[in-house]
Amino acid sequence: MKKLVPEYIEKLEVYQAGKPIEELAREKSLTKISKLASNENPLGPSPFAIREMTNALWDVHRYPDMFAHQLKNSLAELYQLKPQNIILGNGSEGIMGYIVRAFLQPNEEVVTSESTFIGFLILAKSVGAKLIQVPRQADYKYDVKAMAKEITPNTKIVYIANPDNPTGTYITREEFDFLMKHVPSHTIVILDEAYFEFAQGQEDYPDSMTYRYDNVITLRTFSKAYGLSGIRCGYGFGHDYLIGNLHKVKLPFEPSLIAQKGAYGALKDHPHLIRTLANNRVQYHALMDFLSKVGFNPIPSVTNFITFKTGSKEKSQYLYEELLNFGVIIRPLAANLMPDHIRISLGNKEEMDHFYEAMNSVLPLYYKKFGDHK
Repeated sequence: MKKLVPEYIEKLEVYQAGKPIEELAREKSLTKISKLASNENPLGPSPFAIREMTNALWDVHRYPDMFAHQLKNSLAELYQLKPQNIILGNGSEGIMGYIVRAFLQPNEEVVTSESTFIGFLILAKSVGAKLIQVPRQADYKYDVKAMAKEITPNTKIVYIANPDNPTGTYITREEFDFLMKHVPSHTIVILDEAYFEFAQGQEDYPDSMTYRYDNVITLRTFSKAYGLSGIRCGYGFGHDYLIGNLHKVKLPFEPSLIAQKGAYGALKDHPHLIRTLANNRVQYHALMDFLSKVGFNPIPSVTNFITFKTGSKEKSQYLYEELLNFGVIIRPLAANLMPDHIRISLGNKEEMDHFYEAMNSVLPLYYKKFGDHK
């Protein structure tokens, strides 16, 4: 008798999101909670986005524009593209799902780095694809030379999170150019630029909009810098042949009406984005200084989070659980196969001060238990 569920589905593990604020409040009876686990925008959404979404509530009895003309036209104008080169989805992960559904078949190969964004890895495994995960360099960056050697005629997708989650590192323009010389035309390259807005100021960052490869699909999102994680709206750019075929497998009326309107409003509020990036720069330097002073070795990041090594899964779990008692949620990285690392999202000043206060209370017990590693 045939199995109801394919073996590669049975072996999948469910994606683990950061601990919700409400759950921690219920478990610990806490009123002050700082969530620094999911790389969200601590400034919240733009007032322009809120206004657009609020006005749209009167029309939720209607289906949304299936072709999202208003939002696509805004994106096309911003990035100097044609609307037919744009696809929208429920977050950039939604578009990853379309890509997997349209182009990836069982036993075809996906080349990527080890310990990169787990959401895409789950999607690739869900169709029985063969994952080839290349070890990182000592500085936590993608090893593009090693990745290039793994590309074969059976390689269907090369996945690059740039900047990467959970390390915050990125491949440079020179590294991207090198890698593309080894990618055949029948292989699709996914450039996951979910943290593009934070990295775009780097002089050697390969902004994919300066390239026009026919086999590259760029993914971006309104979840991070634009502060709209809760409405799930992502977008992708690519050759009209690829985008046209993605639309064939895309669910109709996605993203929702509220998501389309919120994203449209967010695009119009550039000052809010500037404030977001300014806060991120300030909190980044403060957190890097703090982690260094207390003896950790944080990984330089170009995103809105910082990852650091604890040395063991036990140490990571201890810090995570003890900080929960103080109402601070961080992200241990066992699911990313980095159990001896922790990721911390950059919050606003109040949230970060809460984190520092909690860490200063926890660290003496941490050192007593594990020894001073400074």
